[in-house]
Amino acid sequence: MTEFCLIYLSYCRVMAALFVCFMSAISLLFVEGSPILNPNNETTPLVIWHGMGEDLRFKCSCLLLPGDSCCNPLSMGAIKKMIEEQIPGIYVLSLMIGKNVIEDTENGFFMEVNEQVAMVCEKLAQDPKLQGGYNAMGFSQGAQFLRAVAQRCPNPPMKTLISVGGQHQGVYGFPRCPGETSKICDYIREALNTGAYNDWIQKHLVQAEYWHDPLNDDLYKKHSLFLADINQERGVNETYKKNLQMLEKFVMVKFLQDSVVDPVDTEWFGFLKTGQAKETETLQESVLYKEDRLGLAAMDKAGKLVFLKTEGDHLQFTREWFVDNLIPFLRS
Repeated sequence: MTEFCLIYLSYCRVMAALFVCFMSAISLLFVEGSPILNPNNETTPLVIWHGMGEDLRFKCSCLLLPGDSCCNPLSMGAIKKMIEEQIPGIYVLSLMIGKNVIEDTENGFFMEVNEQVAMVCEKLAQDPKLQGGYNAMGFSQGAQFLRAVAQRCPNPPMKTLISVGGQHQGVYGFPRCPGETSKICDYIREALNTGAYNDWIQKHLVQAEYWHDPLNDDLYKKHSLFLADINQERGVNETYKKNLQMLEKFVMVKFLQDSVVDPVDTEWFGFLKTGQAKETETLQESVLYKEDRLGLAAMDKAGKLVFLKTEGDHLQFTREWFVDNLIPFLRS
């Protein structure tokens, strides 16, 4: 197992670096965050966190290469620019996890999620433009990472969290890895299928940290470094519960033809029933909701939970849909 893990890690780092060689040539055109066009504008700032390199098809013309980053002009760069056009003067911080684009891309695969969240919490706390509060928008895995920020780091306060295809109850399957031609996907599949709860893999493979095996519930609860903690699987952390309920809105977007996320119900906080891998349950049918272990039931009753759906595969949407359905949550 150790030999496989070392080979796997080395190979994936090389693949990520090759991708970034292309991206670094054009990333100088994009910077983390954006200038405030109007210093007196009171629009709530926005923080966005990218995924690991999904097939994000924006305006039906942009297809991501494996290994997304904060500054990819075909994905987060396009989203950031479009939001700035729709809301003039808004400050948009596109999170870079690391010192440069290369580190940011690699960390989306290999940096322990808890370390990433801690890094982001520190970054937000030090940003003077966010101290009055901010909205957050996470794409795919970036969505559950931002939820962890909301639960663990209430200052500065997150106002609205928008989850675009996030996997809030984790995943159990890797049916169509982003960038299907890349060998990275084959190595990730093998690592997850053979030892997702191995301590080494948990610490060195991001996707293992939100792997949720309903057939091995005890192993999941004991060894999951990230997801089991933020989902209150080992006990109720009242601080997490209190902090999450401070959100004004928690918006979750589900892609009805999603072929990447399995099961797709996780995008609305549902999942497979424990002990089997066929039948799913909704958030409202889950123990998490019925016992209100995370405060989601109270938020639902207060009208704070918003469930949106759209046709299309994972992270595939039109500009018009995005503007009509998500932009209104970013205006203040």
